[in-house]
Amino acid sequence: MAKADKPTVQPPDLPSDAPVDSRPEAGIDTGRQAIQTALETMPAAPGVYRMLAQDGEVLYVGKAKNLKNRVRNYAQPAGLNTRTLRMIAETRAMEVVTTHTEVEALLLESNLIKRLRPRYNILLRDDKSFPFIVITADHEWPQLAKHRGARNRKGEYFGPFASASSVNRTLNTLQKAFPLRSCSDSIFSARTRPCLQYQIRRCAGPCVGRIDGEAYGELVSEARDFLSGRSREVQTGLSERMEAASANLEFETAAIYRDRLRALAHVQAHQGINVASVAEADVIAIHMEAGVSCIQVFFFRAGQNWGNRAYFPSHGKERTPGEVLAAFMGQFYDDKPPPREILLNEWPENHALIGEALSVKAGRKVRLHHPERGQRRELVNHAQTNAREALARRLAESASQRRLLEAVAELFALDGPPRRIEVYDNSHIMGTDAIGAMIVAGAEGMQKNAYRKFNIKDENITPGDDYGMMREVLHRRFARLLKAQAAAESAGDDESLAARDDENARVAGEWPDLVLIDGGLGQLTAVREVFADLGVTGVAVAAIAKGPDRNAGLERIFLPDKPAITLAPRSPVLYFLQRLRDEAHRFAIGTHRARRAKRMDRSALDSIAGVGPGRKRALLNHFGSARAVETAGLTDLESVAGISKTVAQKIYDFFHPEG
Repeated sequence: MAKADKPTVQPPDLPSDAPVDSRPEAGIDTGRQAIQTALETMPAAPGVYRMLAQDGEVLYVGKAKNLKNRVRNYAQPAGLNTRTLRMIAETRAMEVVTTHTEVEALLLESNLIKRLRPRYNILLRDDKSFPFIVITADHEWPQLAKHRGARNRKGEYFGPFASASSVNRTLNTLQKAFPLRSCSDSIFSARTRPCLQYQIRRCAGPCVGRIDGEAYGELVSEARDFLSGRSREVQTGLSERMEAASANLEFETAAIYRDRLRALAHVQAHQGINVASVAEADVIAIHMEAGVSCIQVFFFRAGQNWGNRAYFPSHGKERTPGEVLAAFMGQFYDDKPPPREILLNEWPENHALIGEALSVKAGRKVRLHHPERGQRRELVNHAQTNAREALARRLAESASQRRLLEAVAELFALDGPPRRIEVYDNSHIMGTDAIGAMIVAGAEGMQKNAYRKFNIKDENITPGDDYGMMREVLHRRFARLLKAQAAAESAGDDESLAARDDENARVAGEWPDLVLIDGGLGQLTAVREVFADLGVTGVAVAAIAKGPDRNAGLERIFLPDKPAITLAPRSPVLYFLQRLRDEAHRFAIGTHRARRAKRMDRSALDSIAGVGPGRKRALLNHFGSARAVETAGLTDLESVAGISKTVAQKIYDFFHPEG
């Protein structure tokens, strides 16, 4: 494995998209030499290669059936496009990982791209997991619930659903058709009388014995069959029972079956398109325009449409639809189970290899299909239409966002449109539960996965000291950036540190172009003091303060060593800055309220060593309140189940330190 040169943190004077010949520090010849050096020890085997910049940043991750042959192409750059030449010019070292097969290389490549996010790869911007419906199997009375995240609870999972709204809509209908409990196990065990869900016929009331285990088991079985695609059998069974009840003059029972049938019909009537012949498939369609692409994914499970989602991968303008689709599918299914069938409007590059890799990942055959006619073609056309319309909306929004960022760059005298804007605000009540909040915005709008909160920890800060709180938040934020940058610079060749180095590289890449503070000249001065103390340079900073009487539209913008600026009340830039400030304020207030609510839920019992949730529950159940525990005598404490004499003495001593 080739070793990287010792990295340096000196940033280039020109942006990364400058022409190659204007970047003397990253010349083509130097990059070719680094690749030639790596080729000397490059194996002729399947695997994954990484191209590294001088500061250790991973520029590109690629896979190959024969690493030596594939990488040799970069050492002969004639005929390569400008973006690839720029990547070669920035390359200073290479790393390789060999695999047994090309399929393994493809799976590893997708995983590394998603984790490292190299800027010369096609990147899928996907930070959300998909929701599922789960029928639990770890309780005597199974629960029907929404689930997101790791499947660490025993049960059957059905999905994915495209969004929380689609899974909530389906759950709402399922509870009408199959009145299974949706409450948590703790609420279920504590219930002594039927809840509202029972009153509106969305739960059979197993918690209070309104249904026996056998009948409840039938409901569970019917719900499972419906979610598994056997809806016709379920409807037939309900219809037969409704007719039988009606024949026996049991009209109330017949009405219950009728309502359940209507609920199932409601699900099928709102599919939008007929999908009866498609049991389990993802429909993926790409549309490209102006060097930008949109990929629309529809999820079909159990013969039902479970929603759709649009993706906008990041890639160079020279990429083809097949290349983008191939990269998208590798990253999309990296952490998601692929369905049995994937319908496509374009063949992805190396589609046979992708199909084999997905089959290996799923442990069963996964079929890629590019339909030319029939119902499946209609589904693909429908997805393609949605992709085209979503891209048109995106391009219109992007053009508007780009103009706003260019205007922001002009206002704050930046070198170019800011890629990352960080906005900071504080929230507290008379100094209690103080928090700092940071939101991030850029060319793609609000980047909510990059939001951060800071619990104010410095006990020397006077309660309510906004300037002191701002100093702490900015100091912690930029001290971490500097530390991560230094660690990324000095990262050696120890592979055991790879994960840590990747995290440092990620954090080090989060430097903002503009820091915006919710406040006035005092807050701006506090931030400048932090920057001076840490030695932070090259980051523009400004503060935006509300006008007289806190009127929106009369805001003043404070810049270092310059008079305050007041923008025209109808200025688009002013509206943009107001949105940023208001979003930071919203996030800060919400975080503060959550922290305050959590503190109010705590009692003095939480501060006693040896008293965990179980003993706390036993004490509260025995005495009724924390106040009653505080005034209880030692003998009374010892009489509580689960409280030993030693623990009882600890509790008593905690509340009676003078004794």
